[in-house]
Amino acid sequence: MIRIQRKARERLSVSPDHLRKLAELLGLPIAVFGAGYLYGPGAAGLFALFAIPFLLIRHRSLQGQDFFPLRTAGEGLTPREQIVMHLNDGYRSAGGKGLNFGCLAIGIDGGPQLIARFGHAQHARLLRRAADRIGSVLRESDLLRRMEDGHFAVAVAPVRRITSDSMAELAQRIRTALAEPFDIEGVTIRLGSTAGHCLAGRCPSPDGESLLCAAELALHATRNFGAEGIRAFSPEIARSNAQHDELVASAAAALEQGEIVAYFQPQVSTHTGDVTGFEALARWLHPSRGLLSPARFLPALQDAGLSARLGEVMLSQALSALRSWDRAGLRVPHVSVNFSTDELMDPSLADHVAWELDRFDLRPHRLNIEILETVVSDAPGGQIERNIATLSRLGCGIDLDDFGTGNASISAIRRFAVNRIKIDRSLVTNVDSDPGQRRIVSAVLSMAAPLDLGIVAEGVETPAEHAILAQLGCDHVQGYTIARPMPLDDALTWIRAHRRNLTPAEIPGRRAT
Repeated sequence: MIRIQRKARERLSVSPDHLRKLAELLGLPIAVFGAGYLYGPGAAGLFALFAIPFLLIRHRSLQGQDFFPLRTAGEGLTPREQIVMHLNDGYRSAGGKGLNFGCLAIGIDGGPQLIARFGHAQHARLLRRAADRIGSVLRESDLLRRMEDGHFAVAVAPVRRITSDSMAELAQRIRTALAEPFDIEGVTIRLGSTAGHCLAGRCPSPDGESLLCAAELALHATRNFGAEGIRAFSPEIARSNAQHDELVASAAAALEQGEIVAYFQPQVSTHTGDVTGFEALARWLHPSRGLLSPARFLPALQDAGLSARLGEVMLSQALSALRSWDRAGLRVPHVSVNFSTDELMDPSLADHVAWELDRFDLRPHRLNIEILETVVSDAPGGQIERNIATLSRLGCGIDLDDFGTGNASISAIRRFAVNRIKIDRSLVTNVDSDPGQRRIVSAVLSMAAPLDLGIVAEGVETPAEHAILAQLGCDHVQGYTIARPMPLDDALTWIRAHRRNLTPAEIPGRRAT
């Protein structure tokens, strides 16, 4: 018997460490039996005394990790490397056996807003709880990991019957599980999610890295274009992604080369007709495709992480325009600049704005900060609120943009020290002919008056809309019926021409001659 044991140990090259690994993977009883067979009953008992506390500690330590199920395969590798290894194992085990497998990528919606609202620590805990929800839908043989950029990946283990439709059904079950309410600091939230998936048989290359990339490309396409929230990988997605990557690189280069510039759209008083301000809007002067609107390049800059850099460019050009108008003797009270969520989350934002105002020798009240209504409603606390409060104390005006598209409360408007609200174009269109639209606008105006809020109606495109808004008591209007966004030099010419068409009495502070 001893001779057999010695030969088995030599043949199998099994060490106590290998037995510990065996206990983790296959269970303690099998490992103890192996120890008894190879080393004798006494060794089996000692191994059990050692292994039981170790496995308990190991189990407790894995409880706090943000993936599911618990596996030691690939220990020491990054989450991405573990998924790739598991998918490569799938290719090896499924070959020639009529089995199929695949990969899922799941993205959680609204990450920046959740961080702004609850902080990084609570967001991390929420993702761990989300991982538990996803894991509850999967099989033990599937592998779930959270990738470095926050989305989840699932290596779906080989089975005999799996189709693109069944992958989509699995993705939908995960989305349903994530949509169940979470409680964070007494606040109930529901997570939205998107998913992309790819079957091994439809992957361009038969390897784990390609399969994971294909699922991630499908997720990316879903986030940008997928109305249903789930998308399967296809060659068209790969081509579209290549075009998107090219656009991202081109937009990033254009921003640094000065091709993306500020255009200016005037805001005028409905009482006097005079210019009361301008809004700075980004435009790309593309060398071959002409003038491009923000809808064509803003998503690319966001994907490149350049939203804050774009904001710096727009702020500098807007303040430069104000100084140019001042030097030309053209009194423009203020300029408005849109601030993105990324900018509003920057702790140094207020210091940067103050520095820019000082650099151009301008008083803070000459600058209006435009923030989206959705930002106010999604960020009741944290860095965004602190930044807006600091900018307000500095003396900058705070405009609530796209009012009517979100769900900002009156208390949020007061808490964020909003000075003006901009009625979204969706409420302005056909206000002259649609009684329902007029009632909505009238309600907004009635709410704003006792709160001492200014009103700007944006997207005013016809003289009839302009006229009815003036009758309803809207303070300021902005839109194509007044003027389209224009470069700085054209804005100088436009201001002079516009004021020549006004009678002297219509312009505040201007005496009749």
